[in-house]
Amino acid sequence: MHPTPLKVKQYIKQALHDDQLRAAVAKATATAVEKRQERANETPYWEQLRETAHACKKEVIDHLASYLEQFEKRCAGNGIVVHWAADAAEGREIIGRLARERGVKKIVKSKSLTTEEIGLNEALIGAGIETIETDLGEYIVQLEGKIPSHLTMPALHLSRRDVGRIFSEKLGVPYTDDPNELLGIARKNLREHFLTADMGITGVNFGLADAGSFCVIENEANAHLSLSLPPVHVAVMGIEKLIPSRKDLPVFLKLLAPSATGQRSSSYVNIIGGPSRTPFKEGPKEVHLVLLDNGRSRIVQDAVLRESLYCIRCGACLNTCPVYQQIGGHAYGWVYMGPIGSILIPQYLGEDEGRYPPFMCSLCVACRDNCPVQIDLPGHLLAMRNRVVEAGKSLPAEKAGMRLWAFFAARPLLYRFVTWFPGKLQLLLPGKTAFPAPGYMKERALGRFDSKGFRRRFYTHQKQGG
Repeated sequence: MHPTPLKVKQYIKQALHDDQLRAAVAKATATAVEKRQERANETPYWEQLRETAHACKKEVIDHLASYLEQFEKRCAGNGIVVHWAADAAEGREIIGRLARERGVKKIVKSKSLTTEEIGLNEALIGAGIETIETDLGEYIVQLEGKIPSHLTMPALHLSRRDVGRIFSEKLGVPYTDDPNELLGIARKNLREHFLTADMGITGVNFGLADAGSFCVIENEANAHLSLSLPPVHVAVMGIEKLIPSRKDLPVFLKLLAPSATGQRSSSYVNIIGGPSRTPFKEGPKEVHLVLLDNGRSRIVQDAVLRESLYCIRCGACLNTCPVYQQIGGHAYGWVYMGPIGSILIPQYLGEDEGRYPPFMCSLCVACRDNCPVQIDLPGHLLAMRNRVVEAGKSLPAEKAGMRLWAFFAARPLLYRFVTWFPGKLQLLLPGKTAFPAPGYMKERALGRFDSKGFRRRFYTHQKQGG
């Protein structure tokens, strides 16, 4: 599946008519929100953690060039080969070249949105290299032929019956929807790949600038097997993923798991500090780190929206977003979704292709209240909406509507009439019927006009001593 943000209206309509998808998304997000709140309530210093994390990310983004320089130097000292990728094409080329030079036939991957961002799987498979996702959710959506629908729960949109059907069709096994049996099928198929892979590819949760090492966090041990069993480990990291020091890591570990899945802590925290140095020859012989820009340097220069780079990809904003809860992740049209995706999509893809996602928001501000690093997501969404309009990318109907409103707003008497008249005319309609709105009411409910109007109610309230 290669979605595009330009088709989000089509994707939204499809999602709203898919009751099974909406039920699966609603159930999973409700559970995550409830558990996250439980963890926050039992942590008396939760808000202090959020403030500290925000300060750490602000420090890094404000001085990103110097931290990257320090990080690269320390990585090289640890035997990690650092590669710089200016964009997605260069990132794919670097990894493809590493694979070709080493005669790689099979690659195992752990969950990585950054590799989804650059379209790495398609490039490797197109080059004749067998590439297998090993995170259970990623493995399922890869078999399905789609992209993840959530930042941390890739197969969130699927029920266990869907997974049973996919396994039966793609793996040739008897149908079952028993979770334990499905897990056993996946484990059996993946185990052989771990043992025979020539290269492992992972993402990076946090780069530790002072140590020259990086952290990969997971719950299934598939990332550990992907980075430790094959002879070559390649990690792909967005340049914004740095934190200043090893001392800062516990702060983010205490925030990430509760915000993502409601766990107190993640099951596995892998810290990679270079190739194997043990006499038992365990671990990879080579460790390569691809530092990806792909528009991030441009965002760093943006005084308003640079805060979007603080994101630690926990998915908390998705779980609490009423829009995401109704349509899931694929409706956003790219690899990032939800409130953070609505900000990142136009920044990465441009205000033309990404002009719709910033408007997929009710501005309820729940995302800001739940973000573990206190990103002002609603404020950024409003800023991005403004930029889309300033760039002339809003719809003709929207422009006409705003011009019409401005015309009436500049003429108080006329404005009073056009806001008073519909309420009176509505009294002629039977019962509680609203004004007919062709097209709009096909998929939405249109409320009735207040017969008194705001001005009359305001004056009445004043007279009553309000």
